[in-house]
Formats: sequence, structure tokens, C-alpha cells
Amino acid sequence: MALDRAARLAAAAERDGPTCIWCGRELTGPVAPTTEHVVPRVKGGPSWLENEVAACRRCNAARGHTAPVEWLEECTRRGWCPDEARLGRVLAGLAAAIAERGGQRRARPYLDAQLRRLRRRGPAAAGA
Repeated sequence: MALDRAARLAAAAERDGPTCIWCGRELTGPVAPTTEHVVPRVKGGPSWLENEVAACRRCNAARGHTAPVEWLEECTRRGWCPDEARLGRVLAGLAAAIAERGGQRRARPYLDAQLRRLRRRGPAAAGA
């Protein structure tokens, strides 16, 4: 049974913790959480839990369709505290889910390129 959007948001926050992946703010009180597709839908990213993280509304809206590693670098330039290790884990988990379930022809090359770019950034991105 597929999870609805609210259930995927709750599951992502449970899996990753109650902070925005991009800026590090706590997703409580006035900071509203949203589901963020790591591989954007326009790039073939599925609405699977493995492709979603909790992000604040500000970061989700500002990112738009920017590639995840490019947005990670932009967040760092802005002085925010993006969670690079979490991004690595999510991208690796999505790659494993696609390998297991199949499909996602459009997302595969995009995801592979993002994983390569993240690995070139260094050990923090390894996705422990």
C-alpha cells in the first residue's frame, strides 16, 4: 500500500530527524515542514519515500528544480548548514530502490550524475 503525502513526510522526518536537510532549521513551530523530492519530478524522480526528505517551506520553494548537489553548494554559500551526509544516504537509498524495483528510466542517469558529483565533494558525502 502506497503512503499518502502526509504519511511520507512523517516517515521522512522519522527516518532523518526533524530538521530541514538544506538549512538545518528545526521543523517545529513557525517552520512548516514539506516533502522535498531530492530528484525533482521533472527529472523523473518518483514520489517514493526513498526520494523524499523533510525540508522547510522556504528551502523547498527556493530550490525549485535545482540539482540536489548544486543546491547543497548554494546552501553552504548562503551560510546555512545543509546535511550532506543525509543527502548522500537518500541518494544511495534511492539508487538501491530503483535497482530493486526497476523502472525510473529518466531518473537513473540524473541520479548517477548526482552521486558522482557528491562523491567528488569528499568523505562527508559518503552516505554512511
